[in-house]
Amino acid sequence: MLFNYNDGGRSAAGYKGDTRDCVCRAIAIATEQNYSEVYDSLVEKIKNARQTRRIKKSHPRTGVNKIVYRPYLEKLGWTWVPCMTIGSGCQTHLKDNELPSGRLIVRVSKHLTSVIDGIINDTFDCSRDGTRCVYGYFIKK
Repeated sequence: MLFNYNDGGRSAAGYKGDTRDCVCRAIAIATEQNYSEVYDSLVEKIKNARQTRRIKKSHPRTGVNKIVYRPYLEKLGWTWVPCMTIGSGCQTHLKDNELPSGRLIVRVSKHLTSVIDGIINDTFDCSRDGTRCVYGYFIKK
């Protein structure tokens, strides 16, 4: 699968240094939203989730819990498509011809990335040469 370096507008928004912002970055890239807007929205969603649910470590800079980003994406009109179930084994990999075309936010182990028409858009090539298992992806219908 081809790779395109894309920080989702993080550096253009004035953020510096290395961070583990894959959720914020993937959402900004796939939804074509401003990085700062996505970041601020996630901060607000995390604050609300802390009041109603038991989440401790969650921040756009260091990792966002799926109970925060999944409803956020669904509200934006994105649909979750699972590629793996308990006991099924890996059926879909992060490689050519195993994902549909279009704009996707793909969940792999400990990471979210955006794939646009078969090209990984991220700050590093997370495909592991096509062996990385895809748990599922969000797609806008």
